[in-house]
Amino acid sequence: MKIAIVGVSGAVGQEFLKILEERNLPIDELVLFGSVRSAGAKFNFKGKQITVKELKHDDSFKDIDIALTSAGGSASLEFAETITKYGAIMIDNSSAFRMDENVPLVVPEVNKKDALNAPKNIIANPNCTTIQMVVALQVLENISHITKVHVSTYQSASGAGAMGMAELEQQIADYAAGNELKVEKFSHQLLCNVIPHIDVFTENGYTKEEMKMYNETRKIMHSDIKVSATTVRVPVMRAHSEAVWAETEKPVSPQEFREACENFKGITLVDNPENNEYPMPFDLAGKDDVFVGRIREDLTNLNGISFWCVSDQIRKGAALNAVQIAEYLIAEKFGK
Repeated sequence: MKIAIVGVSGAVGQEFLKILEERNLPIDELVLFGSVRSAGAKFNFKGKQITVKELKHDDSFKDIDIALTSAGGSASLEFAETITKYGAIMIDNSSAFRMDENVPLVVPEVNKKDALNAPKNIIANPNCTTIQMVVALQVLENISHITKVHVSTYQSASGAGAMGMAELEQQIADYAAGNELKVEKFSHQLLCNVIPHIDVFTENGYTKEEMKMYNETRKIMHSDIKVSATTVRVPVMRAHSEAVWAETEKPVSPQEFREACENFKGITLVDNPENNEYPMPFDLAGKDDVFVGRIREDLTNLNGISFWCVSDQIRKGAALNAVQIAEYLIAEKFGK
């Protein structure tokens, strides 16, 4: 297997390196690509130094089997044909192809078989908030069909990449030193604040981030489910949290949902409120699973259930999900 990482210098690219090092993928050669600025940089992988190549319109992907790309939507659109023209499968972390009807949008715990039908040789990695939510929703869907979801997100600085985390770190340092706080990456100061605004607003009053949760959930789950989201940026460094209210066709008891979560691969149940035990982003940065807790009846709806979920945005919300797609392809397609 010959694997490529495109955009290796970014936060997700660096996480790709870590995860590929940790997991036992049958990689014979790893090739790293980046921008003009990143070309020539060296990164360690399994005891070897690998030099970053500049991403160009050439034949560099001729022998690549799978390319994990996280260089932004414009780069994905520009280089998709170059990456895939010799047969490489491009697993793309940007939003460029997510709603393309000829590009599967995949979360392995929910719809991994969709990855086997990629006519453009492109598989899209969903939005981070959608990924963790649909993993938890799939547990519920297996019990009774979900008709509606209301969700409020509490999204960390890592959702805005390395620059977002750097801005929060700098604001913390400047606040402690009594200096003026700079605001560049976010629409407002993030420290000591919450910002109910992620991505640009659309005509219906929802942001693009919120509409991603509506549209992507329906595509991934092959469902008529309706999602109303409010996405909020919070001064947390890493790992997103979500408060979810779901309505099902038939009532599902909290205990039934808890037991199903305990038996679902990719979910860790942390639901002991009597001991103040529930998922929190500070504790779960760097973890692989989606963590679920605060499971309870929805007091406004006999068919409703409420829960809280937390997941590391850079891992399961981005790099890990893409690597899990690659693992599935290796087992089901390349391994046969």
